[in-house]
Amino acid sequence: MNALMKKLLASAMLVGAVSAHAAAVTPQAAPAFTGIDTWINSSPLSMQQLRGKVVLVDFWTYTCINCIRTLPHVKQLHEKYKDKGLVVVGVHTPEYPHERSTANVTAAVKRFDIRYPVAQDNRYATWEAYRNQFWPAVYLIDKSGKIVYTHFGEGQYEETEAVIQRLLAQPG
Repeated sequence: MNALMKKLLASAMLVGAVSAHAAAVTPQAAPAFTGIDTWINSSPLSMQQLRGKVVLVDFWTYTCINCIRTLPHVKQLHEKYKDKGLVVVGVHTPEYPHERSTANVTAAVKRFDIRYPVAQDNRYATWEAYRNQFWPAVYLIDKSGKIVYTHFGEGQYEETEAVIQRLLAQPG
């Protein structure tokens, strides 16, 4: 087995291992969206301007099958709660060189009918600010700007939605 196959196999096993990882975390300030050259579906956003909102940050990339499988759920949360105080921000962080193309990312956003803001994080600056390691990864940020919940991989959709509902119900 060559080195690339070993890496892919290890990555697949890791994705399977983290697919059920969801956790409340010790609240910490959400990092800024940093190193973003392109915003799709939005002008540039900042954590400061999102204060008072519940924010779902979704790290994804358009060729990741696990990310593709989570998109219907993320889109559903956006549609269901966007008028109730939830802001979904997709952070597209490429895994492969062709995923760095803005035209490719824009086409994927259109193909998947993503209507929420998408930040193109080609330099991994936001990824690194969050100390993220996985695609897909969800971070929920409360109205005060603190990360209070994370989930890596697929699944835990009902649990994630319950946390969103709880955060939306809290006073701003």
